[in-house]
Amino acid sequence: MRGRLAVGVSLCAMAALIFASEAVLSSCRRALSICCELIIPSLFPFFLLSILMNRLKVPLYLGKLLAPFSRLAFGVSGSGGTALMMGLCGGYPLGAAYIADMRKAGLIEADEAERLLAFCNNSGPAFIIGAIGTGIFRSSAVGLYLYGVHIASAMITGLFFRRSGVESDKELTPPTALPFAQAFTEAIKDAVISVLNVCGYVVCFTVLVGLLDADGFFSLIVGRFSQLSGGELHWVRAFLTGILELGSGTGQMQGLKLLPINLALAAFLVGWGGLSVHFQTMAQIADTDIKGSYHFAGRLICASIAALLAYFCAGIIT
Repeated sequence: MRGRLAVGVSLCAMAALIFASEAVLSSCRRALSICCELIIPSLFPFFLLSILMNRLKVPLYLGKLLAPFSRLAFGVSGSGGTALMMGLCGGYPLGAAYIADMRKAGLIEADEAERLLAFCNNSGPAFIIGAIGTGIFRSSAVGLYLYGVHIASAMITGLFFRRSGVESDKELTPPTALPFAQAFTEAIKDAVISVLNVCGYVVCFTVLVGLLDADGFFSLIVGRFSQLSGGELHWVRAFLTGILELGSGTGQMQGLKLLPINLALAAFLVGWGGLSVHFQTMAQIADTDIKGSYHFAGRLICASIAALLAYFCAGIIT
């Protein structure tokens, strides 16, 4: 049954590519523009740094400083606590890649990695402040406000996945750190692969949205959802697009005014990340023993908390 469904979906996708080639080309150009102007410049340096840090076992040293706070607040080891910092600085899906790499290096246990995945794979300042704050709302102050909301919601989400009796950093016996030259070479190679993987998903989901929009199917869904919810068409389109792909969803927010409900929308989309980010995350942990079930729940909780915080605290910035 599943095989037939997969074949049917593949044939429909092929037909759509043939009969809606103009929409496909336009969507591909838009996606590649996003990758070149935003994804690669903002993610590659952080991917490189995070992988290099893991190869040099830097989390073990930072973990000693973060251990008291990370154990008390989230019930994770000091090494695990560095994942939240890295995820909030680098952006999707760096947090997931960093956690997966720590697991491969033997710095954290599988159970801890799964809990970390729920709240440490987050959007970064480059996207929130630059693309949303300055790009959508024409204000870096709004971007800083949304970034603060995102940090707060991620930390609150971590409380939902807290457990006691965490392994001590000293009990883990990771391999010896690699020589710097070897670590740097491996970091560049892995960072390039990771960024290309992210770009592939961005292109795929942007084209999917473009195909749905080309034949009016997506517009029909937007209109129906708008009627049922009473929401503005522009707002609903941004929301449904962002459910699929974050970059395209926030792009659809162009023209929305600086209102609490629109800040809540931006906060929700950034916290959720889009199905594209979820697939990117699964790709990052595919060759580990980490299960991704907590990630979906964590993103939904984080997005909901972020939307509530952004809405009710909007008076700070509006």
